[in-house]
Amino acid sequence: MKKLISAIIAFVLGFSLFAQPAMATASPVQTFGVDAAILTGCAGKENGSGEGIKCVIQLVVDVLSVGAAVFAVIGIVITGIQYLTAGGNEEQTRKAKRRMFEIIIGIVVYAVGYSLLRWLLPGFN
Repeated sequence: MKKLISAIIAFVLGFSLFAQPAMATASPVQTFGVDAAILTGCAGKENGSGEGIKCVIQLVVDVLSVGAAVFAVIGIVITGIQYLTAGGNEEQTRKAKRRMFEIIIGIVVYAVGYSLLRWLLPGFN
């Protein structure tokens, strides 16, 4: 039990490293961690420069990063509550552990996809 709790705490703290780049923008105007210039279609960029597609990809990745972080935290909290309220019922405990494992797998898959995207697109923020 202590190992599971320690692993969850380490995971949540480690996951915060993935969530920070999506939420840290230099612009004073932000909407859920997404820069306002991205929402307006990358204001100030020329359409023929190929920056339009990069802006769209950046917007999608930013929204997915924030969404993945929010859903992961909500899922971990709900699963933790289900685990704590199982009351010794082995079936409910097994289901809660399985859900926690699935959430962790989902976060790892997203992190790998994000890393792959950064590797494939040089200069991607």
